[in-house]
Amino acid sequence: MIPIARRLLSRELGRVTRRAALAVCVLQPSLAAAQDITAARYTDPTTRYAHGVLGDAIEHETLRLQTGDGRVLGITLPQTDVFEDTEPRLADLDGDGDGDNEVIVVQSNDRLGAKLAVYDAAGLVAQTPNIGRSNRWLAPLGAADLDQNGTVDIAYIDRPHLAKILRIWRFEAGGLIHTADLHGYTNHRIGERDIAGGIRTCNRMPEMIVATADWRDLVAIRFDGTGFAVKRLGADTSRAAFAAAMVCK
Repeated sequence: MIPIARRLLSRELGRVTRRAALAVCVLQPSLAAAQDITAARYTDPTTRYAHGVLGDAIEHETLRLQTGDGRVLGITLPQTDVFEDTEPRLADLDGDGDGDNEVIVVQSNDRLGAKLAVYDAAGLVAQTPNIGRSNRWLAPLGAADLDQNGTVDIAYIDRPHLAKILRIWRFEAGGLIHTADLHGYTNHRIGERDIAGGIRTCNRMPEMIVATADWRDLVAIRFDGTGFAVKRLGADTSRAAFAAAMVCK
């Protein structure tokens, strides 16, 4: 389960200068692929993508990865792209429990808008298509085996302020396969610095915690591989209510 993501505090442009302790270690792809990722964060703030959906116009151009053997790696995007996100999310997407994590991010292009991307220490592993237009964004919920079929699924809200579509993608054979959509749900308002809700697992059953498109109801959604089951949790859609809903009772 990936917990609620919060906006990075280190977004000031004054932190553009790279610290010597975070120098990029360059690895050969065959070696990098074998490195276990233990931590990830965004660095190198930039204002080159003026969207501001997360409360300011500062995004990041570098994904900094730390491996289990102490190496620090940097993946820097081209000038056309930024990481438009709150924080990177670590997940063992192949589901074998060996702790060999991948990193889930939101990456936005200056012409095509956001996509969900998966990186490991060797670089890009998998990605969804870009939404197709600049200043169009997506808000991740997390990763879990939603339909209990042995493979890990990634869920996000496509354009949480406009289209408000819950999308499910399955990570399989090193790629992302689109599985299902459900219209009418959201997890973010323009200007909020965090993403509400996420995926909780209670009694071994993953549920996605989101709000209805009009923000009137808080709901828990299950996906069984063929369809969705939606359960209303209440009319309180405050952040406190989201946080309470993420806790199994």
